[in-house]
Amino acid sequence: MSNLLDRLDGVKQTGSSRWVARCPGHEDRSPSLSIRELEDGRILIHDFGGCSASDVLAAIGLEMSDLFPEPLDHRLRPNRSRIPAGDLLALIDHEILAVGLIAGQFMESGTLNDYGWERLATAISRISGARNHANR
Repeated sequence: MSNLLDRLDGVKQTGSSRWVARCPGHEDRSPSLSIRELEDGRILIHDFGGCSASDVLAAIGLEMSDLFPEPLDHRLRPNRSRIPAGDLLALIDHEILAVGLIAGQFMESGTLNDYGWERLATAISRISGARNHANR
């Protein structure tokens, strides 16, 4: 962390493992760069002035890998899903719409017919299945 903070101007600690500083990527009069160190040592940066993390790091002679204590491939699980994430999200979106419509019907009438209950159960099952599939 000190390798990053020592290269920045106007650094102020705002909380436990959190700082703000003037962004080196643009003319910054007041701190717009937010810095946070996670428990595992990874460092998150965000410039509210609009600079990308790559631009900020390039301006102070660091690289993205300097924000991570070990290579990312040690942390990531391989994605074994045969269903693309976009397809899972589309399914979840469709089922959430169905749940919303059913909830609206229930709010209006205070009751649901048999089809409404069956469709709600189907939506819950599909959303749960998509979540479980994504977490494999």
